[in-house]
Amino acid sequence: MDAHFERRLRFSMNGQSSLQSLSPFKSPFQSPVKTSDRFIPFRSSIATSDLHYQITTSSSPNQQCPSPSSSASITTSPNKKRKYEQNQIGLGSGITANEPDLAIYRQLLQNTLLNTNVDSILKISDVQNTNQENYKIVTPKKCLINKENSSVLSSSSSTPIFRYSERAENCVPTSTLINKHHFTHSPLSNASVHLLYSPKKSIRRIPKVPYKVLDAPDLHDDFYLNLIDWSSSNVLSVGLGACVYLCNAQTNNVQLLCDLTHTQVPTGSNNQSSIVSSDTVTSVAWADWSNILAVGTNRGHVHIYDVTTQKRLQSICKHTSRVGTLAWNDWTLCSGSRDRSIMEHEIRQQSTTHIFHGHTQEVCGLKWSPDKSILASGGNDNRLFLWSKSQPAQPLHSFDDHLAAVKAIAWSPHQHGLMASGGGTADRHIRFRSSLTCQTLSVCDTGSQVCQLVWSKNSPNELASTHGYSQNQIVVWKYPTMQPLAKLLGHQQRVLYLAMSPDGESIVTGAGDETLRFWNVFAKAKCVRNPDSKLNGLNRMR
Repeated sequence: MDAHFERRLRFSMNGQSSLQSLSPFKSPFQSPVKTSDRFIPFRSSIATSDLHYQITTSSSPNQQCPSPSSSASITTSPNKKRKYEQNQIGLGSGITANEPDLAIYRQLLQNTLLNTNVDSILKISDVQNTNQENYKIVTPKKCLINKENSSVLSSSSSTPIFRYSERAENCVPTSTLINKHHFTHSPLSNASVHLLYSPKKSIRRIPKVPYKVLDAPDLHDDFYLNLIDWSSSNVLSVGLGACVYLCNAQTNNVQLLCDLTHTQVPTGSNNQSSIVSSDTVTSVAWADWSNILAVGTNRGHVHIYDVTTQKRLQSICKHTSRVGTLAWNDWTLCSGSRDRSIMEHEIRQQSTTHIFHGHTQEVCGLKWSPDKSILASGGNDNRLFLWSKSQPAQPLHSFDDHLAAVKAIAWSPHQHGLMASGGGTADRHIRFRSSLTCQTLSVCDTGSQVCQLVWSKNSPNELASTHGYSQNQIVVWKYPTMQPLAKLLGHQQRVLYLAMSPDGESIVTGAGDETLRFWNVFAKAKCVRNPDSKLNGLNRMR
């Protein structure tokens, strides 16, 4: 056999290239790699940079450290670095760990090697911040040390890793906390034992995929409309073209409430009915009680329906153009129209009580405060007005800092007077204001058109926003830092419509792609026991 062919055959059998040079000090045949399931952590790894060693700059003449020029700088991505660290500490093959577990493991090493004595998970971040401020983090380097001078590494303040003591018989702990008496032969300190048994903070993960998707044909792709609303009885109302549909979110039953293709409205002083050829739905809003629904139309009419009997109670024909937004306040209903006016209707008396004049273009956003005392209105004139229920003649205050139409308005149910407003494509900002001081508290640049806003009922520091051009996404924010907790993608066009479930856990979004998507984004409500309840038997005990 040819010697050159035999040499290439040997290289191919060992998975090597024939172009590599054969070293005279290395056998061409590699021994098989032995794997083990034993967990042996390596202390000489890149992860030791997180231990915050305080190394003195003075070097001993007996120590010979390699020069900095000999160590090449390696630039890796954070993901690759994290994988490399996990491989070095034994988590690379067959063993997986998340970030909190790795943080606890690193802190155990610090407690054992550096005597940091951190006994709680909540203190880990504080210690790391303190070390970053007070110490200069230096990556330890391997040094050549003579055996005679090996005592240089030992310090008077250092403690041995393993501690041996006699077993104490019938030892009664002085406290109920976990102490060294529970771990007699354990090399861990008291702080490390408490760290292992300290409760972990549960991390709430927001699903990135909707739990339900419904088709919504003829759902208008119009920024100035409000076509979905969720009632307190868990019924979703959707305006599709000339029809209004009711969807029970629990049973998924869908029924038609009304069809405005051929509708009758009263005209004149004698309340005679005339047939209108066609009309379309532009806004829907549930009353505070669950069986009354208001429907705004393109012709400027407002119809009030009783969903229990599926009958129209009355029709209001005061506006001269389409009604794009509606807001209930007990027995009164406010409607905003393209004719630049806001009308307040008394449903029981069937009359218009007040007319708010202030906007110079179409009114596209209306929201009452939680105490029903202040009405916030936004329009296409880039202005936001605050109206008082007791003094409707003049607005309390007007904000002119938005650069586009103001449709997204939301009041915080947890902090009195706190509200948020979002601007259109040219603005892209969410601005937080106080109705008590009439001042802007903070501003957040979202990077895309803000279509809708809603505060969480259960969490006082969370809110969700839907966006249009150009990201078409839903973002859950942490207030007041405004850090995004989750970004939800799925809609192919602008996410124009938003409503929240009565329990405050889910939201439904609608877009121009004619789909409705249900998301579980907010935390569950905390269970609050009523001490005066008759079901509470302990309340009657003496």
